[in-house]
Amino acid sequence: MAFGRPKRAREPLDEAQLLDYAAKSLGARMQSERDLRRKLLDRAEPGPAGIEAANNVLAKLKELNYISDERFAADFTKLRQENRVFGRRRVQQDLQQKGVASELIATTLATAYDDLDEAALVRQHIERKRLKPPTDDKSTARILRRLTAAGFGSKAIFKVLRELRTGEVTETLDNAEASSAEE
Repeated sequence: MAFGRPKRAREPLDEAQLLDYAAKSLGARMQSERDLRRKLLDRAEPGPAGIEAANNVLAKLKELNYISDERFAADFTKLRQENRVFGRRRVQQDLQQKGVASELIATTLATAYDDLDEAALVRQHIERKRLKPPTDDKSTARILRRLTAAGFGSKAIFKVLRELRTGEVTETLDNAEASSAEE
């Protein structure tokens, strides 16, 4: 049983209306070609005519240089790296979810992350998220999970955690590093 108002059926959009809709959508947020295609197909009339209209709109947007997966991947990576301070793996996963091609992801991430000190990025992430230095096994494991979820490599994480360590945490880090090396 659904609560609230029932959804009204929307009228399908023709090609000119789809172009307007796509331009407004791109003006609100950058999108990959796949995401925009899905939006257009949701609003277009069902069937082959709607698919053709969506394809024509996408072709027009590419011609006008309004949409480009290369530009999207580069901008998305830069924003995730600088604003959210995420690691390479997390950005790669996010780009894959957005439907960007694997080869494009690889070249974009190589450009963005190869000359970067990942340990410095981990320190930035810890600062930005205001994570407290670990004091025991439980807090070490919590920080380790958060940094792994943020997409950082285990070498950089352990290097930074060793810098932050206090007394008994050293043994926990040694055990965790040994178990990650086995995997």
